[in-house]
Amino acid sequence: MKNLRIILVVFVLTCAVPTKAQDIHFSQVSEAPLLLNPANTGFFPGYFRAIVNYRNQWASMGQAFKTVNLSVDAGLFKSKRRKAFLGLGFVLYQDKAGSAKITRTHAMVNLSGLVKLSKKSVLCAGLYGGAIGNTANYSSLTYASQFDGNAIIPAAPSGENAVFRNFTTTDLGMGVAYELSKVIIDTDHDDVTKLRIGLAAYHVNKPKQEFSAGAVYRLPVRYVLSLFSNIDFEDTRFTLTPTFILQKQGKKDKSIPADYRIRGAYEFVTGSYLKVRLATGTKTTGEKTQNALGFGLFYRSKDALIPKLILELGDYAIGMSYDVNISGYKTASKSNGGFEISLRYNRLANSLFDTRSEF
Repeated sequence: MKNLRIILVVFVLTCAVPTKAQDIHFSQVSEAPLLLNPANTGFFPGYFRAIVNYRNQWASMGQAFKTVNLSVDAGLFKSKRRKAFLGLGFVLYQDKAGSAKITRTHAMVNLSGLVKLSKKSVLCAGLYGGAIGNTANYSSLTYASQFDGNAIIPAAPSGENAVFRNFTTTDLGMGVAYELSKVIIDTDHDDVTKLRIGLAAYHVNKPKQEFSAGAVYRLPVRYVLSLFSNIDFEDTRFTLTPTFILQKQGKKDKSIPADYRIRGAYEFVTGSYLKVRLATGTKTTGEKTQNALGFGLFYRSKDALIPKLILELGDYAIGMSYDVNISGYKTASKSNGGFEISLRYNRLANSLFDTRSEF
């Protein structure tokens, strides 16, 4: 109960922090670990993990933002006899938006190193390298100068002289994560309490955004602070997973004219799942996995309330969520936000019981 009170206090305090939107994101933050920290690569119970995410946002506005993500990662040379091992992962996501179908495709290779400091703690450092491709159908853009008083005439001269182009840049990033855990061993189910704290930096090389010739704008570094926790209530079927994510990207650049200056953006997401184990293995029967159903409510600061549902069936999981828009944009969006679904495969191996865990 003491831990629960602390978590509730943190939740209430963080809800008072103002924010602005930034880089693409998924509402199911726990199902997109490699987009939050490369140190999460291979840092999970089990041997192999694959996750697919799909997000459809602002569909009520006619031109939805659609984002698809695929991540695959695994632990290399993982064994309970080894105090250190490597993690290797691959991430591919694509974001498409607007009438011009502005598309951003990002491919990354992640590498991490994990060290077991003790039976209760693990430290991991990770980095990634990749490429970002930016394309669009700029000919489909229309301008106010093409409005004849009644409708926009796409064939009318726009008077715009800018020449846009497609381009590709390199991208680099890094991160660290530390996990502290406590396990109460039981015949039916080992009760686990753990907290993982992570800090990451994306786009550390600040790739140039060359949408037109002579462009000088560079993609700002995105900093991510993450806290993931798991609290199994002893001798019950219930688990609580309080989560907190804070992201910051960019700052005011006084060298850019005020009319074109981009303000720094930051946001946080906080909330928790309450999971109920529907069925669980035992050390007597030798079953290694469990089934669980989780209900969650999360909050993205000054943007959305996010109800979530997750169903875990052994090595597989499916998650669904919906953003209920509460920002000033809700008048136009009619409170509609984004629908999201995730599919996860995690070869859990012996992760149900700490005495059998390789991690």
